Amino acid sequence: MGAGSVLSASPQPHEPGQDVVQPATLADIAREAGTSASTASRALNGRGYVSDAARDRLLAVADRLGYVPNASARTLKQRRSRVVGVVVSDLGNQFYATLAAGIEQVLREADYQMMVLGDNNEASEEVEGARTFLAMRAPGVIMTPVGDRATGLLRAQGVAVVEVDRRLAGVDCDAVVIDNERGGREAAMHLAGLGHTRIALLGVETDWTSDAGRLDGYRTGLRNAGLPFDERLVVRIPLHSPDTEARIEALLDEGAPTGIFAANNTLAERAWWVLRRRGLRIPEDVSLVGFDDVPWMEMVDPGITVVEQPTLELGRRAARLLLRRLGGPTLTTAVEILQPRLVVRGSTGPVQA
Repeated sequence: MGAGSVLSASPQPHEPGQDVVQPATLADIAREAGTSASTASRALNGRGYVSDAARDRLLAVADRLGYVPNASARTLKQRRSRVVGVVVSDLGNQFYATLAAGIEQVLREADYQMMVLGDNNEASEEVEGARTFLAMRAPGVIMTPVGDRATGLLRAQGVAVVEVDRRLAGVDCDAVVIDNERGGREAAMHLAGLGHTRIALLGVETDWTSDAGRLDGYRTGLRNAGLPFDERLVVRIPLHSPDTEARIEALLDEGAPTGIFAANNTLAERAWWVLRRRGLRIPEDVSLVGFDDVPWMEMVDPGITVVEQPTLELGRRAARLLLRRLGGPTLTTAVEILQPRLVVRGSTGPVQA
């Protein structure tokens, strides 16, 4: 099963009088293949010795009878499941989809499955997701946190937690993040190096370490370039704000920036649309730098200069940290910091006189 797969299905409706086909059991497989139930269990679960001939015979019978392992029963017996919970902020954002793909690659290799839930950037929905995974007896959860309550709830019940992309937990847990300050600094210094002195920042108004780091990096980049920090050029937009594009319009009217650093991929996209709608040329009138390299940024003309995150590797590292924690509950807390990379494309150019 892949990301987000469900391990058991509800009974399907059937017409009155219609026979309901019962799923094959281990005993059925063993009887049909002429082996003991314990041999069938070892072969189908991939644990313990079974001769090649017996395994091949059992697997062929299992396929023919449509045998599906009872994951729920196994969970009750072992007191924990092989399903890892993953909670991400926005299922529609390519960044989170790529992150989940990296997580799934590593978990699948370790014979774990994952179930993905979206919390829509709402702490209350994140807590509900945590409760869901507690009910499923998930041994661990990987999350892009929006608050600290869910992590606290999970850790109090002995569930391993890995925070990814940002750190918000009020309790000890492993984490893997990006050097966001470096990313913001390189974006600002890139624009300054092209002669821009009025460099704006579009960010999200949160207390997340990711957003704070990008803002701090932007300020450091300006300082390194000998430019003053101007509050009028900083627009921090609340999550789910209905007037994002209006705020960008106001920035262009009142701040007159020649360069814009949009500190996530959704803000970069909204800024690109506003610039196009106003008939402003990129980069001749306004240079644009984004954060997170998602597919549309290479498809537009000119392509978008971006602070690229190793998103797939971010997911892989998070999964490895979780597996490490499951294998060693008393190990020292680990925090890994991955490095972003500035990818220069056609959306940035020298400031026009």
